[in-house]
Amino acid sequence: MRRIAVLDAPTNLGLRPPTASSVPGCAKAPGALRDHGLLARLRARDAGCLTPPRYDPGDWRPGDGVCHAPEISAYSAALADRIGAIIDRGEFPLVLGGDCSVLLGSALAMHRLGEAVGGRIGLVFVDGHSDFRHPGNASYVGAAAGEDLALVTGRGQPDLAAIEGRRPYFRDIDVVVLGIRAQDEYRLDLQAAGITTRPVPALRAEGAARTAQWAHEQLVDCAGYWVHIDVDVLDPAVMPAVDAPDPGGIAFAELEILLAGLVDTPHCLGVELTVFDPDYDPDGAYAAEIVNTVVAGLAPVAAPGAVPPRLLPAGPVAPAPRAADIRPEPEPLPAPAAVPAPAVAVEPIGPDPTADDDLGDDPLGPGLLRRAATGDEPDPARSGIDIA
Repeated sequence: MRRIAVLDAPTNLGLRPPTASSVPGCAKAPGALRDHGLLARLRARDAGCLTPPRYDPGDWRPGDGVCHAPEISAYSAALADRIGAIIDRGEFPLVLGGDCSVLLGSALAMHRLGEAVGGRIGLVFVDGHSDFRHPGNASYVGAAAGEDLALVTGRGQPDLAAIEGRRPYFRDIDVVVLGIRAQDEYRLDLQAAGITTRPVPALRAEGAARTAQWAHEQLVDCAGYWVHIDVDVLDPAVMPAVDAPDPGGIAFAELEILLAGLVDTPHCLGVELTVFDPDYDPDGAYAAEIVNTVVAGLAPVAAPGAVPPRLLPAGPVAPAPRAADIRPEPEPLPAPAAVPAPAVAVEPIGPDPTADDDLGDDPLGPGLLRRAATGDEPDPARSGIDIA
């Protein structure tokens, strides 16, 4: 079985304040989900909590760029480190957000990994909104949680879109968007960029299971992929406890089937869950429903026959993003130092993920993510805020 490791990322830095004197409640989501027995039911390892910086918009005004940008950037780098350490252990990370800005940390971790193994990592973006606002299609930006998909595909200010000089974290052709509403504000921008989408009507017509398989097929040239799930993909009739509920979403049963299909492969490297706000769930009923869905949806990961993450051989090199798709920046960050890729194609079977040793033999190679982040050579002694 693949051992799941649950990491709390309770950041709310990417959301607008609900009122002038309050802060978003989604930072409470990991605790609310844990209170309903999530870790025990998943038989997961507790990978701890990465505490975010203080939420304080200060004197931010439209036109100032993304609010909390320095804090989000630093938090994303630290989150990428934590996710990388989990994957290096041969475990399956389940990241509990927080708002959708956690995607920047996950994306950075995936880019490091792709560089380390000489391949590209894809993204399955399950969300009720495209989160594709950026300087090229909006009068101003301000909330990373409403701009996360744009940022991780290289659109926006470099302190967020090019952390460590990496840009984009995911290529447009390596992104699959599922569950947006049929009239999403940026649907035509996604189409123009070549980002593959399946809105709710098409998802329903094909079914959740077939949609998961279709998503796999879109990412056949990727070495692996990451899954982002914003619970506002659910219809507000069943899940109103989110920052921006929008009618026309899917049901819990559909999300369960979709999740199970997406993770039922060793090429799925991890999942993040975002935007649940316990402030709108006073009796805990929605938290309980989320936990039920996640436990059932992740059942294939913990099944006896499941194996640790396995990366496919790298597919053909994708064409560089077009200038029309990504706005140039006047002062781009320097390129990262080169990291040597493994001498052979990476498709390992890792050690027993139930072993409670230190890091043991890394199933993706000795500390590949750490080396991609730091440039260190392997040790031969080792055994192995949304502002509308």
